[in-house]
Amino acid sequence: MLSILLNAGYSLLEERAKAKCTKETCPLSLSVYGYLPNKGATYFFLVAFALSCIAHIYQGVRSRSWTFMIAFGVGAFGEAAGYVGRLLLRNDPFSRTNLTIVLVPGTVAPAFLAGGIYLTLKHIIIIYGRKFSRLAPRLYTWIFIFADIASIVIQSLGAVIASRSTKVSPVGNNIMMVGLCSQVFTLLIFGLLSLDVFLKIRSFQGQWNESTLALRNSSKFKGLLAAIVTAYVTITIRCIYRIAEMAGGWRNPIMQDEIAFIVLDSVMCIVACLVVNVWHPGFLFQQSYATTKAERAGAVDGEMVERA
Repeated sequence: MLSILLNAGYSLLEERAKAKCTKETCPLSLSVYGYLPNKGATYFFLVAFALSCIAHIYQGVRSRSWTFMIAFGVGAFGEAAGYVGRLLLRNDPFSRTNLTIVLVPGTVAPAFLAGGIYLTLKHIIIIYGRKFSRLAPRLYTWIFIFADIASIVIQSLGAVIASRSTKVSPVGNNIMMVGLCSQVFTLLIFGLLSLDVFLKIRSFQGQWNESTLALRNSSKFKGLLAAIVTAYVTITIRCIYRIAEMAGGWRNPIMQDEIAFIVLDSVMCIVACLVVNVWHPGFLFQQSYATTKAERAGAVDGEMVERA
């Protein structure tokens, strides 16, 4: 996706280069987005994502949830960086540099947010009981994080191929589209597997892990589950929106609709970041590790008894 946006956008900018377009000499309709980003909305989301990033770093250090901190910290930072680019576009909507600042972080950031969500399923399964999962809990992390990284690598490969030509590269663009579609596909598969786990857990309520009863009954755990579902839904909506935005080609009506962008991109991503700030999963990770340690200790004790 990044390659499609960058190269198509650059192509338009290069076509206007001879005319030396500026905000004063050319109409906004000739710019990439066809509008100047709303100043108030841009500042709001820039500050919101920046504060969310700081909060995620603090919460991650405090709870020692390093991988999750990297995922959501980088994701929120990338979103904030994208809004810096949108502010710069207000000054020069024809700038190739400003366009790059908008597109690069904004394309990569949601993949990191999705990666953070993938990390939680393993721990939720451990809290309820490993028997409710078709796969070993650790496999969910490996499979989906690998798929998430692969999506980013594919998009980066497409960008490299496309960047070797001054014109739009069909090969690079196609590779980028594969990367974007694989990201949405991964989200959907994750949702289906999570639903499968949920249905199994609900069907066998009397067999839940007794050692985690107090945690499961706590309001913070229930709030976290709701937050994870909310973050998953909002990020999925955002990714589907970006596919629709690109499907109509560069400068199509969806791409030039700032309200649609704010509602289906900006709002979706900030909701995902903030709900996880409010219900941070640090305590979930700590309890999950403690439960795993206790289970291993119990298994060792049981083995020693059998040998005796």
